[in-house]
Amino acid sequence: MLKLLSGNADNNFDFEDLINILLRNGFVERRTGGSHRIFTKNNIEGIINLQKTKDNKAKPYQVKLVWEFFILNKIIADE
Repeated sequence: MLKLLSGNADNNFDFEDLINILLRNGFVERRTGGSHRIFTKNNIEGIINLQKTKDNKAKPYQVKLVWEFFILNKIIADE
């Protein structure tokens, strides 16, 4: 979580780590048939739409979007 909130690791963030952060913070994955993974959270408007790179990293712009979503909605894990 600290790695995400630091805002300094956007280019080298493991995709599964990003997924785990979302799940630990109460997000639920909506199943899709494609390569995109969609996450929602009760009582918060909007979705988080993720797709990994070929080397199983999170796309840098998507890491930044998740970071901004967490800041905007004051979502912080108890870690």
